[in-house]
Amino acid sequence: MAVLENLKYSQDHEWAKEEDGVVVVGITDYAQSELGDLVFVNLPEEGDEVVAGEAFGDVESVKAVSDVLSPVSGTVVAINEELLDSPQLINEDPYGAWFIKVENAEGLDDLMDAAGYEAFIEA
Repeated sequence: MAVLENLKYSQDHEWAKEEDGVVVVGITDYAQSELGDLVFVNLPEEGDEVVAGEAFGDVESVKAVSDVLSPVSGTVVAINEELLDSPQLINEDPYGAWFIKVENAEGLDDLMDAAGYEAFIEA
């Protein structure tokens, strides 16, 4: 299971990465493997506010529907519309298949680094 060094991680198994002042958010390899084959994704609208620790969307697998919680607070400036038609991209490349991009993000420093996340999922 992949855990990338250049990302930050939440205890809810989301990853976050800052790119040019915008935070890119997705779910981890661990999360997608636990969920199984994803068949549907529900994302917020551009301009929506997200709050760290609160749901901004959900993913549906053949097993269940699970909320996706935001690892940061801020304003959604982009959604990955490709996931709406091809949710399996999350299973194929969880770190390439981002969900949302957030500006004016707060809370990035509160997240775990790769070593901390690896220890968390092993516990």
